[in-house]
Amino acid sequence: MKQCLKGALAFAKGEAVLTIAALLAVLSMAAVPPDNGYLDYIDWDTLALLFSLMAVSKGLQGQGVFDALGAALLGRLSTTRQMLLVLTFLPFFVSMLVTNDVALITFVPFGLVVLEMAGCERLAIPLVVLQTAAANLGSMLTPMGNPQNLYLYNRSGMGFFEFCALLAPYAAVSAAGIALLAFVPKSEAMRAAVQPEGKGSAKRIALFAALGGVCLLCIAKLLPPLAAAGLTLAVLLIADRPLLKKLDYALLATFVAFFVFIGNMGRLPAFSAFLAGALAGREVEVAVVASQVISNVPAALLLAGYSENWPALIIGCDLGGLGTLIASMASLISYKFFARRYPAQKGKYLLWFTLVNVGLLAALMILYYVIR
Repeated sequence: MKQCLKGALAFAKGEAVLTIAALLAVLSMAAVPPDNGYLDYIDWDTLALLFSLMAVSKGLQGQGVFDALGAALLGRLSTTRQMLLVLTFLPFFVSMLVTNDVALITFVPFGLVVLEMAGCERLAIPLVVLQTAAANLGSMLTPMGNPQNLYLYNRSGMGFFEFCALLAPYAAVSAAGIALLAFVPKSEAMRAAVQPEGKGSAKRIALFAALGGVCLLCIAKLLPPLAAAGLTLAVLLIADRPLLKKLDYALLATFVAFFVFIGNMGRLPAFSAFLAGALAGREVEVAVVASQVISNVPAALLLAGYSENWPALIIGCDLGGLGTLIASMASLISYKFFARRYPAQKGKYLLWFTLVNVGLLAALMILYYVIR
């Protein structure tokens, strides 16, 4: 019994975010008892795509692809500051096209590999924090950059360029702020790049690259994510069963727990009534605050039912992705990658994350009040 309790405590400590999410989900069940509506809470497409992308990322990493790309990148850079800027702005720009969570799944593991090859692991915290902020802020410029943008874009009837123009000032200031933050760590000359040991199997690399292409078809809405997940699972069962054991199922469970908590919150009449009364004329502020508690994607789904001030809702839900760790579900992805590799530095990471995110949120809120 003592061993089971000790094991449970060790798991809770190692998976703190999952533990908190599970507790919130269980507590919310007291207010909304489980029923058939719970199935509607879960965004199965997001979970399926996340599973597929994790498999592709882990597979390519295991074949040394990230190591090879990291060595090539390091060969073109001369200072650690240049490296930090490049690794930070990759997810900033890519997230405009393939969503913030996809950008982070791709570039956070890659960035950590590059740091290790360069002997600059001391920069792991600022790099991952800045990459997370960059992906969340770069993605807000386009309708397809993140889920809440796509939803509100479709509901609003706005044109593509009208939407981008609305967010352009915030994206520009965000880029400037992230660049300034990247200058904070001391810059040093890069040491010679470490060449990766050995090469991966060309067939395996091609296989995982093909699965990555399937994921891109899902992102482009040309293929159902559940079909991609089924294909990925089938391929791994046949070609690489050991890889299945290496995937981060705790991250998937964390998303499920938050989906349950968020879904239950939306069904509480008192909570909904409070939002309806608070929204009028304060859409941006309410969206930002609501995002801190239930994250910005569910906040967009919830608030769209109580206001048709689409520009304000779009700005509020995008800026609301800054702040707490759960303000944007994509931020959990970065945290999990970091915590797995550097478990002893989780507290320091959360401190840096909060300071950077709150600072950027404050700057962008000031910008909103200036130009509104």
